Amino acid sequence: MLQKIKETNPKRYGFFLIAVILFWLKTYLSYQLEFSLGVDGFYQQILLFINPLASTIIILGISLWFSDAKKGYRALLVTYFLNTLLLFANILYYREFTDFITIKTILSSFSLSGGIGASALSMLNLRDVLYWIDLFFLAWLYKKKIKFSSQEQPFKKRYALGTLIAAVAIFFGNLSLAEIDRPQLLTRTFDRNYIVKYLGINVYTVYDGVKTAQANSVRASADSSDMAPVLDYLEEHHADPNETYFGQAEGRNVVFIHLESMQQFLMNLSLIEEDGVQREVTPFLNSLYNSSDSYSFSNFFHQTSQGKTSDAELLVDNSLFGLPQGSAFTQLGAENILHSGPQLLKSKGYTSAVFHGNVGSFWNRDNVYKSMGYDYFFSSETSYTLNEENSLEYGLKDKLFFQESVQYLEKMEQPFYSKFITVTNHFPFPEDELNTVFDIPDTTDQTINGFFNTVHYADQALEEFFQYMKDAGLYENTMFVLYGDHYGISNSRNRTLAPLIGKNPNQWNDYENTMLQRVPFIIHAPGIGTGKIDDTYGGQVDVLPTVLHLLGVETDSYVQVGQDLLSDEHDETVVLRNGTVITPEYTILDNFVYDTDSGRILTADLDADTDLTKEVLALKETGQVQLNMSDQIINGDLLRFYSPANFTPADKESHSYLNSPAKLQEDFEAAGADGSSLLNKNNGESTVPLYQTDAPEFPGNQTESVESEEEDSEEVNETLDETNNNQEQIQ
Repeated sequence: MLQKIKETNPKRYGFFLIAVILFWLKTYLSYQLEFSLGVDGFYQQILLFINPLASTIIILGISLWFSDAKKGYRALLVTYFLNTLLLFANILYYREFTDFITIKTILSSFSLSGGIGASALSMLNLRDVLYWIDLFFLAWLYKKKIKFSSQEQPFKKRYALGTLIAAVAIFFGNLSLAEIDRPQLLTRTFDRNYIVKYLGINVYTVYDGVKTAQANSVRASADSSDMAPVLDYLEEHHADPNETYFGQAEGRNVVFIHLESMQQFLMNLSLIEEDGVQREVTPFLNSLYNSSDSYSFSNFFHQTSQGKTSDAELLVDNSLFGLPQGSAFTQLGAENILHSGPQLLKSKGYTSAVFHGNVGSFWNRDNVYKSMGYDYFFSSETSYTLNEENSLEYGLKDKLFFQESVQYLEKMEQPFYSKFITVTNHFPFPEDELNTVFDIPDTTDQTINGFFNTVHYADQALEEFFQYMKDAGLYENTMFVLYGDHYGISNSRNRTLAPLIGKNPNQWNDYENTMLQRVPFIIHAPGIGTGKIDDTYGGQVDVLPTVLHLLGVETDSYVQVGQDLLSDEHDETVVLRNGTVITPEYTILDNFVYDTDSGRILTADLDADTDLTKEVLALKETGQVQLNMSDQIINGDLLRFYSPANFTPADKESHSYLNSPAKLQEDFEAAGADGSSLLNKNNGESTVPLYQTDAPEFPGNQTESVESEEEDSEEVNETLDETNNNQEQIQ
């Protein structure tokens, strides 16, 4: 048949074959250069080579269905461009996130309006020309070599059908070979890497689209009966609070600090400068981490997926996981009923706010926070002064961000539940000359070098904020909850990072990558004196029940799939969003089981019938059940069918963040003399002058002389003395 097709219209089919071969080879080249797919052995290499062919023929074969030659050529160029765009988008995405784009990520991209251009540019590489030059070659070939004639025979539909049938046959042959190496490839727990490795990026995208459509149908078909198995699971899974810690922070303000891209390996880490002096990377965080007033957790893992920062917020505020693909914030968060921390605490008299120096629409926050019940949302459009000097790609620099936020914090009625989302320590970790304060390490990877610089800057910003809280009189009556949202250094850079954290890059493997998913989690409650560094294993899903129990709030009637980390009944089985399971004994990565303490491989075959594999499979099942319960709640919006006692779902219509500063001022004035805000307690005198920052962009730090600095210092000290006297009288 191929010979007959060529004889019917040799130029057009020849052009089509050239395009197929070019895209096929380009895709295989990208597999080798860009993606870590875990290809093992000659057989998998053959599958990797074959897998782009069928989908390429099917997609480019659309052009063969056009009888008109000119339209057919143009359709081929358009489909070639779109397929190249999808491939290249995956390349850029993988360079940062070591993952592939999902349909939900694509659909969510419109909500990421904070601007991600610089991040994309930072991921470009000179070899990227290889992924586009073939398109220009085809365009040139079409322009210069293809001549149209009225005598040219139309391309017959049956030959287009024959090409499609051949492509489908190749696909099923590919799938059969893949099933030999990986049985039940399409029916086992979904793993993006495996789908791409065995069947290709295009097939993965279609498969993901089907899964997305299936998930969307769940919400439409859900009813109240679906809540019954969830409640049964929660009753069995609930961990009662430890009486020693329950209510220790009752009535205190709560300040969550979302530490962008902060990883656990930074805690107590020192690097050696050229003069041999050791220098702490995060000295202030270390002081909190080691404090007797802090509950710090050394084996605490982020559990985010493609939603990254938004997933972390969902986990911490709701004790629910994000979605396996895309972001729950952008896809479902604005519509769903949620049992979030700020809404749960309304019955305890808490007001709530989020502070973020970026645009409110980023990750759809300006809509999702309404579902969570936040009273105020201070974002860059309404609440902060941004310019080219004081901001980075993702918003206001941390030192300026905290300083500008306190004008709102001091007006909030107490007790308050607040969240500060930092941004400076965000990929690509730009080296800002004004704020370059940490000039080590000096590796070959500028991203890693920049990371340590921005981490140190973020640590300084945090110290300034804590000093203000002390000076303003808020510190003693506040519980601070600090958590890393996700990794900062991606897996592709971990071998370069390894020597800096005392690891051998030549022995680096997936186990090491998994251990680097630990992030800081510190609950700092001044004056408790019973703090400790706890080595219990847990994750972000456990934050809300832990915090609520410290505040003296029972959680047994709320829908939370996590557990109190301080409870004696806490289950130390940690499941990551990709299905990886970690316990103090085992780390389970697909079929590989590692000894968690040593990293030694215990088995690479979970199909074996041994006591170890039975124990490990039971742990995997435990983790999968937790993920499944969370997914059912989120995808089905099941909380609309369940309302516990003393809880009222957030009234989304009553919240508007179009001008939170004005709304806060209105509420402050309405509270009158009986208000409990810091500003009211301080007799209307602002504490903003107490805030001290060394940020060079801060107006007071740019042109002031030594003399004026001394005058300002005297004025601040006078204000500080007066404020402390007022606070003593209040207390």
